[in-house]
Amino acid sequence: MIRIGALISGSGTNLAAVMRACDAGRIDGKVVFVGSDNPAAAGLEKAANQGIATFVVDYSRILGAFKAKPDSLPLPSDFDLQKTAASLPDKSQSFLKTRAIAEATLLSHMAGHPFDLLILAGFMRNLTPYFIDHVNPDPARPRIMNIHPALLPAFPGTDGYGDTFRYGCKVGGCTVHFIDYGEDTGPIIGQKSFAILPDDTIDTIREKGLKLEWELYPQCIQLFAENRLKIESREIGEKDGEPVTRNVVRAV
Repeated sequence: MIRIGALISGSGTNLAAVMRACDAGRIDGKVVFVGSDNPAAAGLEKAANQGIATFVVDYSRILGAFKAKPDSLPLPSDFDLQKTAASLPDKSQSFLKTRAIAEATLLSHMAGHPFDLLILAGFMRNLTPYFIDHVNPDPARPRIMNIHPALLPAFPGTDGYGDTFRYGCKVGGCTVHFIDYGEDTGPIIGQKSFAILPDDTIDTIREKGLKLEWELYPQCIQLFAENRLKIESREIGEKDGEPVTRNVVRAV
C-alpha cells in the first residue's frame, strides 16, 4: 500500500477520483495528506470529510508580503539562488525567491506525513528545482506525478483544453506524466484521447476530458504502486553532432 500526498488549488475532482479508487481497491494505496496554495480550495473539505490531514500554504499572501517588503521573509537556508536560476534562466530572481519561501513551507508541512508518491491534482503553481530535488532525491525514481488537460507535448500550460479547442483539433485528450524542471515536459506515463465533433464546445470538451482524467490518473497511480514504471534514457536525435536524449517511462 503506497502513501499518496496530493497538492490542489481548486475543487479537487481528480483528488476525489483518486480517493474513490483507493476506497474501491483500484489503487493499492491511500491518500495521507492534501495541501493547497488556496485557502478557499473546495477540495480541502473533500479531504477533511474523509479524515485526511490538510494544510494550506497561501502563495498569494507570501507574494504580497515579499512585494511589500522583500527582506521581511527569510529565504530557506538550503536554497541556492544561482543553481536554481541556472535551471530556470527565464524566471526572475523575485519569482525564484518567493517560490523557494512558499515551497520550503510546503515541505515543512509535508515532513509530518511520510509519503511514497506526490500527485498534483489541479495544483496551479509551477514547482521549482528547489522543491523537486527535495522530493526526488533519486532522479531515476521520480515520485511527483501530474495530470495535464491535453495530449502532450502539444499544448503545455494552464489551459490545455482551451488551447486544443481554439487550435481546431479533431482529437483532444489528457496526459499523466512525471514532473521535471520544465513546464509539462516530464516523462509521459499514460494518455487517453477523445474525438472532437463539429458541435462540441469548450464546455463539452472539458466534460469529455475530465471523465477520461478520472479514469487515467488512478490507472497510472496503480502502475506506480505496482512498481511497474521504469525510467529509461532514449536517444531522440542529435544536435551539433552530439546525441540528444530524453527520459521516457516504460511500463513493465
